[in-house]
Amino acid sequence: MSRKYYDCAFDVKAINDDGTFEGYGSVFGNVDAYKEIVAKGAFTESLHSLKNQGRMPALLWQHRSGEPIGVYTDMREDDTGLFVRGKLALKTARGAEAHELMKMKALSGLSIGFVTREDSYDKVTGIRTLNKVDLWECSIVTFPANDSARVSAVKNIDEIESLADAETYLRESGGYSKSEALGIIARIKSVHGRSDSDEQDKLLEALKKLKASIR
Repeated sequence: MSRKYYDCAFDVKAINDDGTFEGYGSVFGNVDAYKEIVAKGAFTESLHSLKNQGRMPALLWQHRSGEPIGVYTDMREDDTGLFVRGKLALKTARGAEAHELMKMKALSGLSIGFVTREDSYDKVTGIRTLNKVDLWECSIVTFPANDSARVSAVKNIDEIESLADAETYLRESGGYSKSEALGIIARIKSVHGRSDSDEQDKLLEALKKLKASIR
């Protein structure tokens, strides 16, 4: 079986100065330009196998196996698709180039490289559904084929100006659920009191500690 590629567009809203970013390498149930759909659960076995081996799919430049540009720190399925979080290698030429181009929004795509294990074909619609795949890599690419995926980089701690921002930071940077993030904020407020004058400083101090532990 030959390796195939599945492209997804993304909109870089922001990207951290340390090169971290996140988004979706694949969106479930969406028909791409090749008339293929990735089914929920398609990556489950592959990701489990890689986790047991202590490694992640490669982070490549334009699907070039000889040009890794960083590493993925998290990759998992959720209700939307294949969520990815990565960190660019800023001390390498390609990593620094990708970082700059993503900040400028000159790069507009993510694309996964995989081998199909199980699929089904609808003769009426001509659409193929990918039910199980072996995931090899997820590249940053220039020309995507799928417009449904979206990427937003991890929010910088210095951009937090409200409790709503803090909740978003905890969910996007820390991987907490909405209820968990709200619970953490409530706990901080209960420990430090509800005074408007010092609540912001205490909250930011606590979040900075959380940020350090997350990385």
